[in-house]
Amino acid sequence: MLLLLFRSVIFNIAVHLNILFLLIFWSPVFFLLPHREGWKVVKSVAWTNLWLQHKIVGSNFDFRGVENIPTDEGCIIASKHQSTWETYTMLLFLNDPSYILKRELLFLPIFGWYAWKMNVVGVNRGRKGEALASMTRNARLQYKDDRQIVIYPEGTRTRPGAAPNYKYGIVHLYNELNATVIPTALNSGLHWPRRSWYVYPGTLILEFKKPIEKGLSKDKFKALLEEQIETTTNALMRESFATENPPPKELLAKTS
Repeated sequence: MLLLLFRSVIFNIAVHLNILFLLIFWSPVFFLLPHREGWKVVKSVAWTNLWLQHKIVGSNFDFRGVENIPTDEGCIIASKHQSTWETYTMLLFLNDPSYILKRELLFLPIFGWYAWKMNVVGVNRGRKGEALASMTRNARLQYKDDRQIVIYPEGTRTRPGAAPNYKYGIVHLYNELNATVIPTALNSGLHWPRRSWYVYPGTLILEFKKPIEKGLSKDKFKALLEEQIETTTNALMRESFATENPPPKELLAKTS
């Protein structure tokens, strides 16, 4: 356990230093690059983070259903969110991604500057009606530009096994944009838990499901999206527990 803690602490420090170093290192040229070229810099951060996790912790990675992501039109990636891991790993498979995130993050030094450059969607969550209208307006423009919009339907990181709590925002976007939505599942919370220094070895899996057809009623879409994400996420977590070196079951949320 001490060795695991040591490796986890070293990895956490290495990842934060890696992000800080690369963002500062590339800053003199990054803001002069064309938009699409800028993603190469951001993706270099993701690739090096994965390399560090593999070398320091012993993690492996499995990416499934990448062929389900449209390459010739915009889409919405509606993803489970359990860990820091997917926030940067997912963009490796997207041509021109945009993230829907808290507006406050845009005002952070360095990270916020990069986010502004890459034209993400900042949401003021304190004003729900205004936030929804602003999010929809910005997302519509980006969707028409054939960008892949990443949204976490539950709005925040959730503990593995916790009861799902899907917000209205994804339903609203699906309906208003007549959008192609890709349900996305993962098991990252079992290997890199939120609010923890521990990072457990094993295989982190990210799975993109087939697109949900357009034109469904709001209720039918919400039920189908939740069923696809939760069913696949639960299957991926069972897969983790079935390995020779499973993560601790204490990482699962307690259910009544």
